[in-house]
Amino acid sequence: MESTKIGGYEIDVLIQGFPGRMVCHGGLGWSTVALIRGEGRVALVDVGSFNMRKGIVEQLAKRGLEPHDVTDVILTHSHYDHSLNWILFRHARIVIGARELAWSLKEPWGEGPVPELYMRELEEWPTLHPVADGQEFIPGIRAHAAPGHTPGSVVYVLEGREGDAIFTGDAAKNRAELLSRQGEATYDAKLSTASIERIWQLWKKRPRSVLVPGHDLPMTQKDGRISYIGKRQAALKVWFGENLETSALIELGPR
Repeated sequence: MESTKIGGYEIDVLIQGFPGRMVCHGGLGWSTVALIRGEGRVALVDVGSFNMRKGIVEQLAKRGLEPHDVTDVILTHSHYDHSLNWILFRHARIVIGARELAWSLKEPWGEGPVPELYMRELEEWPTLHPVADGQEFIPGIRAHAAPGHTPGSVVYVLEGREGDAIFTGDAAKNRAELLSRQGEATYDAKLSTASIERIWQLWKKRPRSVLVPGHDLPMTQKDGRISYIGKRQAALKVWFGENLETSALIELGPR
């Protein structure tokens, strides 16, 4: 989407989240990475996994930024596809829900999507900044507990005069979850439903509010009807032939 201004901040989506997953290999379903600039801050909301590193750095460079310019990394939850690349931004303050971090450190190693060693390193990181429900940690940006997808998932709200920006991570990761009020891949289905209802309440406060989900396009709503902002682009490049010069492009989109 094009840059959106809310309050004293400008919001860009660097990596466009995709509302699907690979049924055979598990690699498809990349997450949204958003950039917030203003009030002396350069913040990223979620930072993705290994395969997104090049794209994040390239998108920052297009805006005249380098990793050391990032002042804050804001993590919605600890799953690897949203959190792993915090290590790229060693000078930044790393913001994560206090409950989420505590939960992630107790998860059994090798059994789930938490990057165990990265979370263990983060626990001792000098710029770690755990936040609680309702806490304002950057002027105009507040954390809201949204458990279900993980026990400590956090939604972040950038508050403006006429509209807010709501970064939901995987507490409501796509349009289907928002409309159905159901969470897919959740630790607690009832908690996810309650968190999605809370997200709707936050979204309806101001008519010009923008919602940025964890695995979908940014969107707006009016009277419960959702409209996407921007255009989805996704494709796979594959080699079915006998040489590297011959490839096929498979575009991914709804029929």
